[in-house]
Amino acid sequence: MVLVESIITQARKLESALNQALLRLPDATDHEALHDVRINLRRLRSLLRPLRGTPGVAQLDDAAAKLGKITTPMRDLEVLITELDQHQLTWQANTRKTELQSRKLALTSLPLLIRLPTLLHAWLNMFLITKHRHTKHRIAHQITQQVKQVRLALADSYYDRHRLRLLVKHLRYVVDAYPQFRLITPDAIAHLKTAQSTLGHWHDHVVWYQMAEHQQDLWPLLPQWQSAIVIAQENAEAALLLLSQTLSTTDKKHAKYHNPNKLA
Repeated sequence: MVLVESIITQARKLESALNQALLRLPDATDHEALHDVRINLRRLRSLLRPLRGTPGVAQLDDAAAKLGKITTPMRDLEVLITELDQHQLTWQANTRKTELQSRKLALTSLPLLIRLPTLLHAWLNMFLITKHRHTKHRIAHQITQQVKQVRLALADSYYDRHRLRLLVKHLRYVVDAYPQFRLITPDAIAHLKTAQSTLGHWHDHVVWYQMAEHQQDLWPLLPQWQSAIVIAQENAEAALLLLSQTLSTTDKKHAKYHNPNKLA
């Protein structure tokens, strides 16, 4: 089955990339290790999301979700350090670099970090053996539901932008994970990526501003970050409008995924 083999190939690549990134975490000079861990976790969950209900997926997805949640404050801190370095606030940046390295070292001894690769390897073996007959239909249905969910959220001007950011991110990564299913047009995919980027920029500044309210050494940046939030939000809203338009006017001949028989 071409589709199943594609899923297994992607999962094996993610398994290798995730393990390598985890091994790099203790290196204080490696400023991309944590980011790579999170990116590979996100890609893994995007691969798994449409497969929910198949054996082994729930445990693996739950472990990946927990690890993602644990590392989110660490990633926020890491991005903040980069921002402080750019403003040449050396003392503030160095203080947080020490804290970040301490958190990374604590993370490496977390039992979940050992359990996750084991669960991933076990699921891969199980999926290879079972080769579920209805995989293609399950994936098509799940991605269609995600597209619908994003469309409905975009149509609601009061929909929480933090939640919408996550919906956009989830859809972007699942589309990347399953390019065989052409459920949205290339233009929509491009606007999806732009929306994710602009929402991410807005989210970073919101997080920094919230941190600064409780950390006195960050107060000098409060006015600048407050202004940046306003501009970032305007850019994000413009990107979301374009995304909404492209998702609403998706051409049917592009929206259909490949003939299911060719995916079997």
